[in-house]
Amino acid sequence: MTATASGRAGRPVRLGLRENWPQFTLLVVVNVCVGALVGLERTTVPLIGADVFGLTSDLAVFSFIIAFGVTKALTNLAAGALTARFRRRQLLVAGWLIGIPVPFALAWAPAWGWIVAANVLLGVNQGLTWSMTVNMKIDLVGPTRRGLATGLNEAAGYTAVGVTALLTGYLATAYGLRPAPELIGVVFVAAGLALSLAVRDTAAHVALELAHHPAPRPAREGAGLTATFLRTSWQNRSLRGASQAGLVNNLNDGLTWGVFPLLFTDHGLGLAAVGLIKGLYPILWGLGQIPTGHLADRIGRKPLIVAGMLVQAGGFVIALALLDRPLLAGILSAVALGLGTAMVYPALIAAVSDHAHPTWRANALGTYRFWRDIGYAAGALVAGLLADAFGLNSTIVAAAALTAASGLIAAAWITEQPIPGTPRGSTR
Repeated sequence: MTATASGRAGRPVRLGLRENWPQFTLLVVVNVCVGALVGLERTTVPLIGADVFGLTSDLAVFSFIIAFGVTKALTNLAAGALTARFRRRQLLVAGWLIGIPVPFALAWAPAWGWIVAANVLLGVNQGLTWSMTVNMKIDLVGPTRRGLATGLNEAAGYTAVGVTALLTGYLATAYGLRPAPELIGVVFVAAGLALSLAVRDTAAHVALELAHHPAPRPAREGAGLTATFLRTSWQNRSLRGASQAGLVNNLNDGLTWGVFPLLFTDHGLGLAAVGLIKGLYPILWGLGQIPTGHLADRIGRKPLIVAGMLVQAGGFVIALALLDRPLLAGILSAVALGLGTAMVYPALIAAVSDHAHPTWRANALGTYRFWRDIGYAAGALVAGLLADAFGLNSTIVAAAALTAASGLIAAAWITEQPIPGTPRGSTR
């Protein structure tokens, strides 16, 4: 994208990754902090519920994930609408301010309800901060590098999730489940807030893209939240396909978040080994999105989405098939789930961006991220109900079947939008 305009203080505004690399890099580092904060919970919190607070119901243990997922999903939806009233940078900073109490509550909560409440705050934090880093990167690069931009954003965040999950597993082995593993989150909150204050807003980049983008058809492409929610959730076949795939993808993550620590400790693995499994999955998920995001710009979004969902389904099959060798089962399953998710994640966000006009793109992404992150709550709810009724293994069978079905639905519903050298409008 070569078009330019004048931004704040007469600074020229251009679209493109190379043209905006300092700000883009700063936002990548911010998202490292975003992912690291939620990574605090991946290894230890399910075990805190069972071992520290004595919860005997799997659904009760997974209630913190339900609280997180519902809150994050609703915040994602609100974030798109809030961008019409507030600058992206303002929302980014607000997200960090809301996240300040989280590591302290996880470290010293006197009752399980405090953990659940901390996850409400964490959901708001993640919904605002992660949404804004995604939107701002897409604003900066323009339409031709959306796959790579979202891949880099998600790679930074989920690699940090994995590294933090691995680190908390080792800290828990050395110092106990609390408070040492959780208190490293104070560093992430402080760094994320400080860096976000240094970020420049991207309103001028959005204005530049709008200036060179055909106006939407008002009767068919209203930019309001209600119209965009309906379009993204159901009316647009491709956006509907992306939304359901995102929901099932994060249903898998919510399910493994709660189930894997309990499943593999029940089969004799220690905290360090569980931390390795829980860390390897998002690390591969994160790092893998750099090449898959670039590949999505080269071969299209749909092949990666469909193949990635089927690879994830295979990961669940591996977990059950090799469960008599739990460390091998956990590692191989984590590899398949991580790589499959890496294929899906940036391609889905890019596909939604492809089909959304800039005037309603933030709301479309917010709607997609609503359905995607409600999957956390759905996964935890399904896992808790099935595990209480039939055992933990039943949750793995259900996840494999749902994921394979979602991949086939995505193949039927999603159509490929040509990736242009200049912006184009949405197609149906």
